[in-house]
Amino acid sequence: MTNNPKRPRDANQLAKFIADVATGDACEEQKAAGQVKGGKLGGEARAKSLDPETRREIAQKAAAARWAKKPLPDQ
Repeated sequence: MTNNPKRPRDANQLAKFIADVATGDACEEQKAAGQVKGGKLGGEARAKSLDPETRREIAQKAAAARWAKKPLPDQ
């Protein structure tokens, strides 16, 4: 995740965003921290609910996807 929050495209939202950043009211960091914590909790709960065989199948599929050769771009 980047340190810079995403800028809105709409002019009015951008103006509010700039004002929030200037006054210190922007709380993007707090939102991101909560999302990361929730994702970790969800993954742990899913792992506990799966039996070992299913977990192994999921891991093998993920490893195959990571190691799959990607085609070279046409030049």
